[in-house]
Amino acid sequence: MLPAVPRRVLVVQRRLTHYRVPFFERLRADMAAAGLELVLAHGDPTPEEVTKRDGGQLPWAHHLTTRYALGGRLCWQPFGALAAGAELTVITAENKLVYNLVEQFDAASRRVALWGHGANLQGDATSLRERFKARLALRADWWLAYTEMSRGLVEGLGFPKDRITVLDNAVDMTELCEQFAAVTPAASAAARREMGLDGGPVALYLGSLYAEKRVDFLLESARQLRQRLPGFNLVVIGGGPELAVIQAAAQQEPWIKALGVRKGMEKVVAASVADVMLNPGLVGLNILDSFAGGLPMLTTDCGLHSPEIAYLESGRNGLMTANTLDAFVEASLSLLTQPERRAAMAAQARADALRYTLAHMSERFTEGVLGALAAPIRRGRT
Repeated sequence: MLPAVPRRVLVVQRRLTHYRVPFFERLRADMAAAGLELVLAHGDPTPEEVTKRDGGQLPWAHHLTTRYALGGRLCWQPFGALAAGAELTVITAENKLVYNLVEQFDAASRRVALWGHGANLQGDATSLRERFKARLALRADWWLAYTEMSRGLVEGLGFPKDRITVLDNAVDMTELCEQFAAVTPAASAAARREMGLDGGPVALYLGSLYAEKRVDFLLESARQLRQRLPGFNLVVIGGGPELAVIQAAAQQEPWIKALGVRKGMEKVVAASVADVMLNPGLVGLNILDSFAGGLPMLTTDCGLHSPEIAYLESGRNGLMTANTLDAFVEASLSLLTQPERRAAMAAQARADALRYTLAHMSERFTEGVLGALAAPIRRGRT
């Protein structure tokens, strides 16, 4: 008897980031165990995204020809040849991805799943662009929602709730937690010496640097903390379009340490010198770095956050303040000067790191794919 032919599922990513590589390796294995063949296709980043230096590679993934227009606001990535042999395509919910329209309107004989936030949380929900996106969100057979927050957004659009799978979007937390646990006091002390840190409190910013991260707000809050906390230092790890702003500040104020992009143990050891993580702007997957490192994150109610903000429980594993400089500085000062309170939050953050894992996310993704394949194609799409 011939073995069953795996059911082919195409997953399309506009670009492949390094933190998604372990996820897709895990997903490929989980889907194979479920009798599915994962075909992964991805294109190229925009020139601005290249500056983040966060690209990843997978030898078994298919590369898509990528063309951008209107300063990166439109992207053409044809994947029809790969989709032709698939029973399901999983595409991301981004307005700029023009070829997705072809798939959503023309793929009458295969299912289409959308993977995403559920809405542009940094956009104007009443704009023509966002209303168009909301209409497109209904032209799917299944939704793979980042978090419970995303589920609510998708349901709010009128999408059937029994066709939504919550992924609990994550990075490789097992490895990250092991890396933080492996940092010895000697290694952390050596990193402090290398950076020229004295014995004062240290705040960390970890993540990409672009407009929604509110770099100017970060720097001004750090300056006020420096005035009120002797020996306070700010360590910044990350790259992006606004790295030059951080580097210019560090040249004038040596207590600001601009480390640029660091990965793996190099990143973890550098982060281990910190007491808290400051992120007054958009919070995304970097909240999981704060959990793994036991570094309570402080952010603001700025209305810019990605769905992973749902993981923050203010007062328990981090803090969200009012969207003002004074509120953010006062909360940061309070936490930095209360070691027992900070230690309690750090312990809760580390415990929550175990809740959001790649294994769980891959399992949920596979379950969602199986659910989509078992369900009939929605009439609203055909």
